[in-house]
Amino acid sequence: VDRLTPTLIIVGIIVVAVAGMYFGWRALVRKCAGLVAPSPVPDSVGKVVSTFAGLYVATTLAAKPFERVAAHGLGFRARTKVAVSRDGITVEFKGRDPFFIDRRSILTVQRATWAIDKAVEPGGLIVVTWRLGETELDSYFRIDGDSEEMLRASAVVIEGLQ
Repeated sequence: VDRLTPTLIIVGIIVVAVAGMYFGWRALVRKCAGLVAPSPVPDSVGKVVSTFAGLYVATTLAAKPFERVAAHGLGFRARTKVAVSRDGITVEFKGRDPFFIDRRSILTVQRATWAIDKAVEPGGLIVVTWRLGETELDSYFRIDGDSEEMLRASAVVIEGLQ
């Protein structure tokens, strides 16, 4: 009997925490509901410059790095394959529909050290800042191997806009 009260208190705290996470996530999904869906991959994406495997970390609002985008499958971390082509960047997730970032939508591709829920060695993430409709987003990737190659390949795409 003397263990029952602390056990019930702990179970109650866990239930409240799980309910808070559930309702918080639902609120985030509703908040992002007005965001247009990313473009599907077109039939032709131009000449592929390079392909990279890695981890998709997160997408946040560009001006608000602590506000995760939860719409259209962008809310969860996943293994990914990123293909940089002359026309843009294709992002493929395991178990989700791939999407395409048109080169005219790409604002910058640079290094980052942290994202909303991940910190790594200095410059260990690649962040693609891009426009989805009228909203600017930051998508973070942890590339397996040499991420410098992704920066060089992306520079080819961005320079093609000038």
